[in-house]
Order: sequence, then structure tokens, then C-alpha cells
Amino acid sequence: MSEQKPEFSRVRRKRQNNKGNKMLNWMIAIVVLLIVLVGVKILSSDSAPKEKEVAITETAPDEETGSTETDTGTEGSDGDEKVEDSDQGADAGEKDSSKEGTVSDESGGDEESDASSKKPETEKEGTVTYTASEDAVVDETVSNTSWKPVGTTQSGNHVSQYDGKSVDWQEKKKALAYATGMTENEMIFLKIKNGGSPQKSIGIVTSKDKVKKYRVYLEWVDGEGWKPTQMDVLNTLDFNY
Repeated sequence: MSEQKPEFSRVRRKRQNNKGNKMLNWMIAIVVLLIVLVGVKILSSDSAPKEKEVAITETAPDEETGSTETDTGTEGSDGDEKVEDSDQGADAGEKDSSKEGTVSDESGGDEESDASSKKPETEKEGTVTYTASEDAVVDETVSNTSWKPVGTTQSGNHVSQYDGKSVDWQEKKKALAYATGMTENEMIFLKIKNGGSPQKSIGIVTSKDKVKKYRVYLEWVDGEGWKPTQMDVLNTLDFNY
């Protein structure tokens, strides 16, 4: 075998060294690039604005409740005593949504919900019951557990009056209007009579156009006035009342 020339060996070693240097340079460049990328990412994350969660609590301005309350029976000019209980005008047992005595104001929805949330725990919504009747002149019988006495100015031993002008008579009319959901000016009082005992009465009433016809049963509550206990929805007035 012939020996390699010294010059060829030096060239070969030089080429190998150059190749090794190139590989080392590439590795160094890659490491430097990685370091630069990591540094840029760290700097960008530090400089970016941090989002903060802020809890915003909206406080509704205080609203005066009761500004839209209306009293039933206020349209009359005959001096009848007004019904002061606003709940009576919003009787849950009213079948006709067009009956007067309540105020519907869409803008006051929040106010109404606030007021309802502040009701005493003892005040609950009533249950309205509609019962079919076997009486030929009655379509159905209505009872409402939320009905309350309408109030009274009378004191002492109560005596039921049917004279058409006394305080007791006027309070009977008020209770009849309360049960039907109509105002006294919208009604015709066909008859108010004894209901079978000294402290019970029955009223036969209609709307002025005779479309709505009712027979309302009342009961006296000492110190609180006349309270509706039952209401018959009549289909005719052609009977002995």
C-alpha cells in the first residue's frame, strides 16, 4: 500500500475541521435564536396590559311607591265613602281583566315588584275558585280567599240597615263594588236584601249596560265592615230576586 501524502492529510483534516466548525456554528445559532424567542415572549407578556375583573353593582335609585295607587269608587259625585284598601281594587278573583279599580303602568313594573317583595309574610295571594252551579240562573259561583272586609266607620252594636241612605247601606254598596271589581258609578244596584241572618246580606247588581250580572253574598265582620263571601255570575235577571 502506498502511504498518503502529507499534504493530502492536511487538506483532509482542514476540511473535517471546517465541517465541524459549521455544525457547531449552526447549533450555536439555533440556541441563540431560541433564547431570543423566549426572551421576546417573556417581554411581550410582561408589557401586555393585564385584564382586571371589576364587580359593578348597580344601585337602583329609591322610588317612592304608592304614587300610582287609585281608590275604587272615586269617580262618583254622590259623596260615597272611598275604598282605602288598594288591594281591594286589585282583587285576584276578578274574572274580567278590563274591570276598573287597578292601574296598569308598564314603566312601574320594577316599582311594583319592589313593593311586592316588601309585603309582610302574613300577606299571601288569595285562591280564586270557580264552581259550576245547578241554579238555572247562575253560570258559575266565585269565591276568593283574599276578599277582606271593606272597612267601616260604624262602632258599637251593629244593626244592618236597608233604608237606602244610611252609613251601613253605603258600606254594603262599597262591598258589592269591591267583589265585582266595578266602581259604584258603573253599577246598577237592583236589590240589597237580608241574607238570612241579621249580619248577612245579598246584593243583586249589574253593569249599566246589563252585560255583567252578579249576585253577591256579604257577611258583617265586627269592627271591620262588610266582607264578600261568595259571588254568583248570573246569566239572566229574569228571576225573583
